[in-house]
Amino acid sequence: MTDYVLEPELAAVAAALPRLDLTDLRAARELERQVSAHLPSYESATPLEVRDVLVPGPAQAPDVAVRVYALAQAVRPLPALLYLHGGAFVMGGLALTDFPARLIADRAGVVVVTVDYRLAPEHPYPAALEDCYAALRWLSEQPGVDPGRIGVLGESAGGGLAAALAMLARDRGGPRLIAQFLDAPTVDDRLGTPSMRDLTDTPGWQAANSPHSWRHYLRGTAEPGGPDVPVHAAPARARVADLAGLPPAWTVAYQIDPTRDEGIDYARLLMRAGVPTELHHYSGAFHVAHIIPGTAVGERMIADRIEAVGRLLGA
Repeated sequence: MTDYVLEPELAAVAAALPRLDLTDLRAARELERQVSAHLPSYESATPLEVRDVLVPGPAQAPDVAVRVYALAQAVRPLPALLYLHGGAFVMGGLALTDFPARLIADRAGVVVVTVDYRLAPEHPYPAALEDCYAALRWLSEQPGVDPGRIGVLGESAGGGLAAALAMLARDRGGPRLIAQFLDAPTVDDRLGTPSMRDLTDTPGWQAANSPHSWRHYLRGTAEPGGPDVPVHAAPARARVADLAGLPPAWTVAYQIDPTRDEGIDYARLLMRAGVPTELHHYSGAFHVAHIIPGTAVGERMIADRIEAVGRLLGA
């Protein structure tokens, strides 16, 4: 393993972070449930309207649960952000994104919609992506939303889904996205980058879990690392020409993160395709480090995110 130095505030909490083991998915999900049950609540500076909705799902599939966050007194129509949670394609739900969704709606002044997409391995690719597309179609038709100012944000596996959704929406002729926010996106099933090989024992996410995540997600579609993995499952597989015409991208990578290089490499692919792309790399930080409350570096990451959402969505 390559030696690394964490930012001091993050180093102080790193040892206390729970470590997942996706070889025992039941135990990993139970750990995620326990962590979600103790997440802090966000107190909005202005009143928020929060509601749970079931939206029409993909053909021959169940409806999709979403949660909608909006400023109660805002002048409509508003820009909107579809927010896709992380969890290695096999975990996570609406509780995981409640705090940051409230924060974004409050500070950026946009409608935020989080998606409880179906999880692998019970529902492998393309179930989660199709659920996200169904939620995007529903969002684009809501009367309080400006359909010309919709973006998608995702973290980790959600970042991979966000990148894939931007491609899918383009390929299907809409709904139109004007921005994609890719935070430590999981986009490459080949697992051959230097960071994935060298950073084997890191806080937040461990490289040993990545093969299991992809195996569950691609079950019945293709063998991870093989020649038949579709680009809508692993966007890093795309050729430069495949990425032309995608919406502007705001991408984030963390230095002490096995997924670091695939996010950076994907941003470079977008740049080569002519997609307006910003790349933010946080030194001394582990995977999605802004989820740790009360650190100065985390607050800086959050401030950067809010600024980007407001700017790219025209809030």
